[in-house]
Amino acid sequence: MSLLPLFLIRWLAPLLWPLRALTTRAWLREAEVDAVLARLHPAWRLNRVFARVVGREWVSDDLLALRLRCNGNARGWRAGQHVQLHLQLDGVRHSRSYSLTRVGAGGLIELGIRRQPGGRLSNRVLDHLPVGAVLELGQARGELQWPEQGAGVGLLAAGSGITALLGLLREALARGYTAPVTLLHYVREAGQRAYQAELQQLMLRHPNLQVRWLLTGQDARHDPQGGRFQAGHLLGMSDFGLLACGPAGFVEAVRNNWGGSLQVEAFSPPQRISEPGQAVRLDFARSRVAALGDSNRSLLEQAEEHGLRPAHGCRQGICASCTCTLLAGTVRDLRSGEPFAEPGQPIRLCVSAPLGDVQLDI
Repeated sequence: MSLLPLFLIRWLAPLLWPLRALTTRAWLREAEVDAVLARLHPAWRLNRVFARVVGREWVSDDLLALRLRCNGNARGWRAGQHVQLHLQLDGVRHSRSYSLTRVGAGGLIELGIRRQPGGRLSNRVLDHLPVGAVLELGQARGELQWPEQGAGVGLLAAGSGITALLGLLREALARGYTAPVTLLHYVREAGQRAYQAELQQLMLRHPNLQVRWLLTGQDARHDPQGGRFQAGHLLGMSDFGLLACGPAGFVEAVRNNWGGSLQVEAFSPPQRISEPGQAVRLDFARSRVAALGDSNRSLLEQAEEHGLRPAHGCRQGICASCTCTLLAGTVRDLRSGEPFAEPGQPIRLCVSAPLGDVQLDI
């Protein structure tokens, strides 16, 4: 039972700055301060974000809108970003990245969580996480922004990619965006058309919004406008700012058929090159480990093979949990092929491969 209400610990959060200063100077241990705060309320921490489940709503056959109210440590979050959700399962801490579909007043947020066949964390959340439960979140990350330039905005989502774009759409319409907006949502089956009732209501209230659901599974043959993404679906959007979110293959197909302003976010790993690459030398400076590596494989995989345990989360280049500093050498982004060679530059291990000998601050 909580000794203090959640609204009060949110109000008190900024007043804890003296304790934060003392822990920064190592005069107090943050874990000990957190233990005392947690006795007063299970969601109270000095810096870490904890949240209480305040609502659950199924918005398609396989996608749940999970509503949470955070303690006072979720600052500057924006719809369209993503957060790591941490949950202890059978004594093991698991983490997954989910998009913020809403960021409201009073610490209220909403996440879109889709069922994954065989997924341990998603299925536990969907089937067993009750209203009132308290869980931990990472800080929000992500660069997707509503395009302010162009004659309109095109939103292309495949599957649960809708969750990264919905929050941006909600906020843009709420603040009075009146230029044309076209949302294309690609789903395998009709029952996966997430947020369908809400989007239909938004179209009634905002004549500038057009939403189309395109079926890509067996039902596609019954839908003359269905099917997987193709260049023809972009007709009428040539002057739009475009955002695309979905599996890596979908995002790459959009990228290859679009020459204008484009922001993308892929929630599956980029396709790996199966053939071995050039032999390179890997120097993990902080761990004092030197080893031979492969120029075609991610640095996270190779670090783990050599006994290291770098922090990581999504393994897809989304959550940034595996970010480390490149000390020397050149790496390649496995998603875009872009090289990075500036010493001191942060890189994401899970989507970076060495182009030659490299030194990392791990």
